[in-house]
Amino acid sequence: MNWKIWLLIFVVLGSLLAIVPLGFEKGVEIISVEQNSTAYEQGLRQRQIITHIDEQKITNFEDYKEIINSKFPSIEQQKLIITTKSGKFILFTDKVPKISVADIEKTRIKTGLDLSGGARALVATQEKISNKELNDLIAVTSQRLNVYGLKDIIIRPVTDLSGNNYMLIEIAGSTPEELENLIAQQGKFEAKIGNKTVFVGGEKDITYVGRTGEQAGIYSCNSNAQGHICNFRFPISLSEDAAKKHAEITDELIINMTNPEYLDKKLDLYLDEKLVNSLFISKDLKGSETTQIAISGAGAGETERQAYDSATADMKQLQTVLITGSLPFKLQIEKLDTISPLLGKKFINTILIAGAAAILAVGLVVFLRYRKIKISIAVLLTSLCEVLIILGISALFKRNLDLPAIAGIIAAIGTGVDSQIIILDESQMSHLLSLKQRIKRALFIILGTYITTLFALLPLMWAGAGLLKGFAITTIIGISAGVFITRPAFSEMVKKILRD
Repeated sequence: MNWKIWLLIFVVLGSLLAIVPLGFEKGVEIISVEQNSTAYEQGLRQRQIITHIDEQKITNFEDYKEIINSKFPSIEQQKLIITTKSGKFILFTDKVPKISVADIEKTRIKTGLDLSGGARALVATQEKISNKELNDLIAVTSQRLNVYGLKDIIIRPVTDLSGNNYMLIEIAGSTPEELENLIAQQGKFEAKIGNKTVFVGGEKDITYVGRTGEQAGIYSCNSNAQGHICNFRFPISLSEDAAKKHAEITDELIINMTNPEYLDKKLDLYLDEKLVNSLFISKDLKGSETTQIAISGAGAGETERQAYDSATADMKQLQTVLITGSLPFKLQIEKLDTISPLLGKKFINTILIAGAAAILAVGLVVFLRYRKIKISIAVLLTSLCEVLIILGISALFKRNLDLPAIAGIIAAIGTGVDSQIIILDESQMSHLLSLKQRIKRALFIILGTYITTLFALLPLMWAGAGLLKGFAITTIIGISAGVFITRPAFSEMVKKILRD
């Protein structure tokens, strides 16, 4: 066989290896681990593979769920031994470990939000920012979303044709409301006594935020005329500088005459410049460089469950901004989308059926046109090879396949079939030229079309603030693989068929 065909074979085999791993792992993959949880403190991390729990083998998600449900909730603390590919981790807990797991993917192909389901937001800043400032914003936003415990987060910078910078945030399995609540506010937290700031959210002033254990959580729920109120509380630790500032400010306060157990001013908590709670300051803390403070608050609702959920959400939000600090810029959501994972599965099934039908239809039309079954088979095999190469490159570079990317695959296949028709027609034109010269002329026409298409696709990399980037990149990969790999190999197949 000609070297061009051998090249195609090697590239297709490489693509198959990139798509489907040789070894099939058993177990479940950790998707996310909540920070400050017992599981996180013991060393469990995202992407680890759980193979055993208490020496019981885990082969899939159903096994994991059955074992966990049989052990929790528990009245007493249990010793839980979780075995992963990285080693064994021992947890002492009476609650379900705060980790999210899923079955191990059978292929390395990653699907985007359009197919896996979740929420997507295109986020802009109220003022124009540079690329460096955008990267800083992405770093803080990523930390905030990871701290909150969300899973499968993708945050990437995008730029439109006018040069405006945006963040594109995709969270699989999330809701638009959850995503909007997390990023719509700047999250500027300040604790003040009077008009003086004692500490702000972030690592500079806050060294620890309690999120687990008996000290953190909902500690009481009561009813009133308006409905129900649930109260939450969690501890934080201040840095030495913040503790000194607290001592200096409280040293100037006097004892509250009506309530002598406390000082005359409260510790006011502000979130995005709105007062969310006021805490009494014990007289024993006057002039004291204390590093331990309890943050409290409440949530209200018509029912106790609504009040409990509201208090839990408010507590998580406060904990998040205390850990991460405020975002460096005020944000505004330009576009917010959501899609159901069930709808995504329907998309995949429909696309597979439509793609198979289209390829078969092309093969039939080619057969009716040229009356050679070998040529029809060659066209079908070449189109299939182009799809495998595109998927292989996407898997190798861990690119998500979303609807625009799949549209790019279809466009690349269509372009490939057009090029194969050009080769077939040119090969059967005037016999004044040799078969080799005719196919060489066809490949020259295809190369010219490729260059034109390539330059037409480049602006789509930035159009729509990058939302069409998947289409552009996938189509460029497809037509490039076609011009340099599949179409030269197809031309050799045509030579062989016509000579026979």
